[in-house]
Amino acid sequence: MTSLVHHITVDCRDAYGLALFWSAVTGRPVSDDDEPGDPEVLVELPSGPGLLFIQVPEEKAVKNRLHLDLQPDGPRDAEVERLLGLGATLVDDRRRPDGKGWVVLADPEGNEFCVERSAAEREGSA
Repeated sequence: MTSLVHHITVDCRDAYGLALFWSAVTGRPVSDDDEPGDPEVLVELPSGPGLLFIQVPEEKAVKNRLHLDLQPDGPRDAEVERLLGLGATLVDDRRRPDGKGWVVLADPEGNEFCVERSAAEREGSA
């Protein structure tokens, strides 16, 4: 027997608000079943597990032990700027002069995630 990862669950203070942020990040809508004030809100991704946001009473206290690595479909640096415009904050800039590396951002509730180079940038064609 094996198991599949069905959801990646994120504890948060405002499930709907954080789901809206990640909906904008991924370009995927919040589930039609969810609305403001709901204690759990789902963003379904086109493949793989969905992102499930669960409201909890406590604030985030320490660095994530698990985080998402995003690979944009366009240039990494442009995606970082877009995400900052959506409300992310810069945590750590790990970009290197040769173009490699990544950027660590945090979502509006402080959950860290990374933005890597696009596939084209990795192949050297961007």
